[in-house]
Amino acid sequence: MPRISIIVPCFNEERTITQLLSAIYNQDYPRSHLEVIIADGLSTDSTRQQITSFHQSHSDLALQVIDNPKRLIPAGLNAAIAAAKGTTIVRLDAHCVPRPDYLSRSQKALDSGLGWNVGGVWEIKPSGQGWVAASIAIAASHPLGVGDAFYRFTRQPKEVDTVPFGAFRRDLVNKIGGFDETLHTNEDYEFNARIRHAKGKIWLDPDIKATYFARPTLSALARQYARYGFWKYKMLRHYPHTLRFRQALPPLFVLSLALLTLGGLIWPWLHGVLWVEVVSYFLLLLGAAVLKTLEVKQIKLLLGIPLAIATMHLSWGTAFLWSLFSPGVRKV
Repeated sequence: MPRISIIVPCFNEERTITQLLSAIYNQDYPRSHLEVIIADGLSTDSTRQQITSFHQSHSDLALQVIDNPKRLIPAGLNAAIAAAKGTTIVRLDAHCVPRPDYLSRSQKALDSGLGWNVGGVWEIKPSGQGWVAASIAIAASHPLGVGDAFYRFTRQPKEVDTVPFGAFRRDLVNKIGGFDETLHTNEDYEFNARIRHAKGKIWLDPDIKATYFARPTLSALARQYARYGFWKYKMLRHYPHTLRFRQALPPLFVLSLALLTLGGLIWPWLHGVLWVEVVSYFLLLLGAAVLKTLEVKQIKLLLGIPLAIATMHLSWGTAFLWSLFSPGVRKV
């Protein structure tokens, strides 16, 4: 039976790290064939103390913490892979809770030759209390918010562009290289782009499930998606062919808002076009919110869902444009 190395980058994850470790401990895969390597970015909260406490009471699980002084996810992943002893690498996140059969299903998919990197779907849950956190969790798994990011909502197994928290054989790193440490995010997508370039497949199996906790506030959501958008452009400079239509829409939308606003100062009729665009967009979001509100029977989400989706679109699109026109990014 293959030995699995679970690699986890983290920084200040005191709220969720114990949930993750408990979920790993309760996997149906033999514990004697598991090891957990946490690459910690020198956390300043109680993350390390919680890891130590957990290990003391669950000493039959091989667990080690390594330092990630760069505090970059790809740097942490590479350091964890370098320390790994398993033939299979499974990347997890401190914000997730994998189902008990997550590892066994991932290994089975690899053994079946379905893909060089295999992954599953997120069941996104709120990480806070109240209607805002609940709305964000719904928006983060709604096709209007995330487009064709199938790992957030699909129920059909398929070949895809990318998967979250993938499982792959360790020798794949020798073949295509590790994670790109020049990227602060989008490292998974870039890694999978190299797999596809090498004629490998990325396989999504919806029976491989993990609960993922969404950001609790709109400000945290905005920072998250701004980071995604900013570093997406940098990744696309190397892999322009990976740009998808859904990814181009947010920056085009933001650009149109800016151009219509400025152009209306010279040609006032453009402000009329701007209002049509804004109202149409609002009605689209409201329509999606109405349908989802009726489905879950929570009227309080009627405002929150449009706010969350708009936050995702505008933050991602604005940051993408900022990176596009930022001289500093071009020099990297």
